[in-house]
Amino acid sequence: MKQTILLKRAYDPQTPEDGYRVYIDKLWPRGLSHETFHYDSWDKTIAPSTELREWFHQDPDKRWSEFEEKYKAELSGNPAFETLRNEIADKPVVTLIFSSHDRDHNNAVIVRNMLLRSNQ
Repeated sequence: MKQTILLKRAYDPQTPEDGYRVYIDKLWPRGLSHETFHYDSWDKTIAPSTELREWFHQDPDKRWSEFEEKYKAELSGNPAFETLRNEIADKPVVTLIFSSHDRDHNNAVIVRNMLLRSNQ
């Protein structure tokens, strides 16, 4: 089965095209209520460690490459990554939801890339 893995900000409206929605941040998205923010799954342990997240946010422009490598290392030793792979294995469309303002440099981009590589 060919699987599509999309990325979407938590603040973007939910659409039927999202398929199975997985929120992958540790913290609840600021300003959203439980009534308006919809997801099918939320495992906080897939998110970067607090230490790594705080380190990255001190200088995201200069630390992206290093953050990417460190987060990949965290994910490769994190059982939550394998749990996520198994959870979404039978879903044709999965949307990874993140809170970051930066659509190109966030943990969802890294998780998506690792999931796509592991599906090959």
